[in-house]
Amino acid sequence: MEKNNVPTLETERLILRMWSRKDAEALYNYAKNPNVGPHAGWKPHESVAESRLVIKTLFFPNMVWAMVDKETGSIIGSIGLDLDSIRPDVASKELGYSLDESYWGRGLMTEAAKRLICYAFEELKLTVLMIRTSDSNRRSQRIIEKCGFFYEGTFRRAYKTYDGGVREMRCYSMLREEYERQLANLT
Repeated sequence: MEKNNVPTLETERLILRMWSRKDAEALYNYAKNPNVGPHAGWKPHESVAESRLVIKTLFFPNMVWAMVDKETGSIIGSIGLDLDSIRPDVASKELGYSLDESYWGRGLMTEAAKRLICYAFEELKLTVLMIRTSDSNRRSQRIIEKCGFFYEGTFRRAYKTYDGGVREMRCYSMLREEYERQLANLT
């Protein structure tokens, strides 16, 4: 698949940059952890080759950034914008992310998500940004709420996971005007 060039973005503690093929081992190092992928419905990676394939077939054709810790230079996660399958005819994207478990609880994903929210509304000129998670993924729900998304509802038995299971899907969204209100409240 062809690479979808994404601009390099920065936050206080992170660099968000385009993935490269040579990042496969770094992706594998955190994606093999059974506490990371299954929360989002994907299976832990079984090999560096599998991580390389994910970079090639999922990350390159979509807008997915590697999250790099400025302090260590290590890749610690991914964050991206994908098609919003619920609103196909609206200027809308779906936010998604994953983070190395050893970096959980430090506010890094919230920091990265807020930067991508800004990019989505300011640069891509979206009218809606949505995100989905499961009822059991409380960590992701906290990030979503800290970022200012609004809970829309839960679709029952709506998401098929890698192991054949089917689970609920909690949907959240942020409208452009809600994003703009948040900005206005900061000043």
